[in-house]
Amino acid sequence: MRRRHVLSAVGAGFPVKVALVGDTTVTRRRYGLPDKFGSCHTGIVDGYVVEGHVPGPEVKRLLATRPTAIGIAVPGMPPGSPGMEVGDRKGPYDVFLIDKSGRETVFAHYPKS
Repeated sequence: MRRRHVLSAVGAGFPVKVALVGDTTVTRRRYGLPDKFGSCHTGIVDGYVVEGHVPGPEVKRLLATRPTAIGIAVPGMPPGSPGMEVGDRKGPYDVFLIDKSGRETVFAHYPKS
């Protein structure tokens, strides 16, 4: 996990314990997250998988609402997501809620700016 991603999580109010691994696939599979939602970072927050560059407010909403789900994910590394800022360039992306059967619904949508 790059330093700025850890700082982003800490800045959002989350305590962070970093475990550097060569491949996050093993962790995702252990928690039941389908590979198609994979990204470069896998976090476990209070039993939920948080995959990829998920904005802090969405993690807080997940924990406040406590849906029956595996977790939330932002697949890939979309421009404009936390830690992927490229100046003012932001592409649209979705944060998906992944249910226990591995199906996704849009949890939050971030439009292009």
